[in-house]
Amino acid sequence: MKAYVFPGQGAQFTGMGKGLYETSPLAKELFEKANEILGFRITDIMFEGTAEELKETKVTQPAVFLHSVILAKTLGEDFKPEMVAGHSLGEFSALVANGTLSFEDGLKLVSQRALAMQKACEITPSTMAAVLGLADNIVEEVCASIDGVVVAANYNCPGQLVISGETSAVEKACEAMKAAGAKRALILPVGGAFHSPMMEPAREELAAAIEATSFSTPICPVYQNVTANAVSDAAEIKKNLIIQLTAPVKWTQSVQQMIADGATLFTEVGPGKVLAGLINKIDKEAATANA
Repeated sequence: MKAYVFPGQGAQFTGMGKGLYETSPLAKELFEKANEILGFRITDIMFEGTAEELKETKVTQPAVFLHSVILAKTLGEDFKPEMVAGHSLGEFSALVANGTLSFEDGLKLVSQRALAMQKACEITPSTMAAVLGLADNIVEEVCASIDGVVVAANYNCPGQLVISGETSAVEKACEAMKAAGAKRALILPVGGAFHSPMMEPAREELAAAIEATSFSTPICPVYQNVTANAVSDAAEIKKNLIIQLTAPVKWTQSVQQMIADGATLFTEVGPGKVLAGLINKIDKEAATANA
């Protein structure tokens, strides 16, 4: 079975999407439509901007979403997903790809999500850190032992878990992780504590926007971050998408479930090859490709 996967924030690079824009009339039309919807020329930042400009959450999230979704649309008849999944932000790309959301609605939600997250980041100093070389249950136990807010946020692959929370609590947790035998525990250059309770204000804001958006029955199931299970019911997809901002990304579990359900080839659609790399670490036998 063909599985398509969509990357999240962090996959961006200067020049992303430029080749698509220049070679595909459909891509050019969709990029220009995106500029109108967003009210600024995001294409200028994507094609010519600095890494610093691209790193702003309000730019990064729509940029990665656009690259993924427009690339999928230019595949035409070749794009026949039997299952989809996206990492964090990538879940929105996956939901456009499988027909749950329209291109326009998906972009509007991603833009609102980015702005809401940026606002939430400004309330309390917060951050994320990557923990390498520890079992998931040890990471969870260390987080639970720390004073302050710090939780497991991204289950990326065995031996690689990202934690998230208040800056002071994450720093303390990093020291405790090293003491517990982690190979590395390093603070990430992110704007705040995504997929943690610190995102509650953003979740509330985004929930209202998601509730007001029309979701259709998808052409194939999406394996959602919150449950790691196949979901085809529009109402359930909506509910899980609302929870997603404050809940962990169960990427390892999602990939394992997709393989158990018959995925034979994972094609990454979007900038970079991060997910293909993680999938190969989750299952060495998994076949991966890039669109």
